[in-house]
Amino acid sequence: MSLTGNTMNYSSDNDPAIQEFNTSKLLKNARKQAEDRNYKDFFICDVDSHHYETEALPEILQYMDDPVMRHLGLSAGNVGRAGLIPQAIGSQDMAGRVTRYAGRNKEIVPEEPHRDITLARRWMDAMGTDMACLFPTPMLLLATHPQVEVEVAMARAYNRWLSERILEEDNRLVSMVYLPMNEPHEAEKMIDEFAEKKGVVGFLSTGYLKRPVHDSANMRIYAKLEEHGMPLGFHAAYHWADTSLAQLNKFISVHALGFSFCNIIHMTNWVMNGMPERFPKLKTMWIESGLAWVPFLMQRLDNEYMMRTSDAPLLKKKPSDYMREMFYSTQPMELVDNREALEVTFKMINAESQLLYSSDYPHWDMDLPSTIYDLPFLDEKAKRSILGGNAQKLFNLDPVMSEWKLEANGKG
Repeated sequence: MSLTGNTMNYSSDNDPAIQEFNTSKLLKNARKQAEDRNYKDFFICDVDSHHYETEALPEILQYMDDPVMRHLGLSAGNVGRAGLIPQAIGSQDMAGRVTRYAGRNKEIVPEEPHRDITLARRWMDAMGTDMACLFPTPMLLLATHPQVEVEVAMARAYNRWLSERILEEDNRLVSMVYLPMNEPHEAEKMIDEFAEKKGVVGFLSTGYLKRPVHDSANMRIYAKLEEHGMPLGFHAAYHWADTSLAQLNKFISVHALGFSFCNIIHMTNWVMNGMPERFPKLKTMWIESGLAWVPFLMQRLDNEYMMRTSDAPLLKKKPSDYMREMFYSTQPMELVDNREALEVTFKMINAESQLLYSSDYPHWDMDLPSTIYDLPFLDEKAKRSILGGNAQKLFNLDPVMSEWKLEANGKG
């Protein structure tokens, strides 16, 4: 940090906290929590964690079929990235206060295994997490790219890279791989190509889409997912340029509403257009939009439906009854002073069987497993179900315990 006149200039290059960044040290208190709460005694699965795939963009682009698009991405660093992956506006790192944003790419790792595997193992071991479902970060806005062919090409290249370089090499990491929902025929091909790959436990629709989820063009996608017995995840994102959010003037406002609003729209279209009746075997999970929106939407849709059932002729029960059969990830769980509201939310969504723990690490608003484990209204069985058991059932996982848990239990 230096002063030039009255101007203060900050550079992470001179910040010891950044230069000496280490995930294990950063999360030392999380590790203490894991030991104090005896996480060694049970399985924990994080169903929504992230890596920054653009840090491996040169590797990913080697899997891209289109040579011109590959050259675009390789030619100019972040300029190339901007041509392929839309970038979000916002201050996720809180002006440098969340050091893992700046420090992540400076962290020292061994040559083997892949860097992303090493970093994932470090935070997983610190938190007491045994397995994690890994998602991209910048690519959550890929569906907003004006060129559909770019979304398809990037999705296929990323999925191939993820499958070969990450999932194939580590039994503790799985993923619901990216589906280019804006191009249904290509999405179908993606399901056929990756459904049987090691570590693939489902498929993912991300953020804001160009057509509604109930569009007729999507029906073959859902039928194919049913055919393969694969769940579909709706991973929320915020998109400040969306007309519904454009009037908001602060990042905190966009972040508070954008994620929830994204899935509110998708859920409303999904339920009111009868998708659960048309595809009764297709399991859905709603990711990274918190939980408070679910009771709100249940009540709003039920109230409207009971007055106008003819508007939703495919439904055979109330909207909330369908929503109660779906799955939800925990983060960012609204841990406000009124815990009674949270307890009611858990009851309304059948949390013991339908809620799955997620950290959203390494993002700034991440949640540790203690956000679930420390809730006073949950018994031990419910805590263990939410922290790992429900994910094991939904994804049909063969649990892989972390090395420190095996050692702590004398099995290492």
